Amino acid sequence: QAQLVESGGGLVQLGGPLRLSCAASGSIFSNYGMGWLLQAPGKQRELVAAILSGTTRNYADSVKGRFTISRDNAKNTLYLRMNSLKPEDTAVYYCNARRYYSGSYTDFWGQGTQVTVSP
Repeated sequence: QAQLVESGGGLVQLGGPLRLSCAASGSIFSNYGMGWLLQAPGKQRELVAAILSGTTRNYADSVKGRFTISRDNAKNTLYLRMNSLKPEDTAVYYCNARRYYSGSYTDFWGQGTQVTVSP
């Protein structure tokens, strides 16, 4: 069973940086696209950034130029570097692994890590 374990969340001041990490188990890194999603209180989970095969990266418009997603395949770890943080970035951030196979998606999720940006 694949496992994803996030770390690196916390309280940060307006404009500050933070780096999230997601350690993956098993062979998930070799076969899955990886991404970060956030969920603010009372809202649906939404995509922040994703890294697909090779170096293809996608970002939500709200984080372009501020956040960088990367992966270290040797360490089976996904990262999200967040700069110039804003109060509206406050949310629980989830690591996701997704694979499309035979007409359906398989998803694995981490437990989430809280990011709070103080004004």
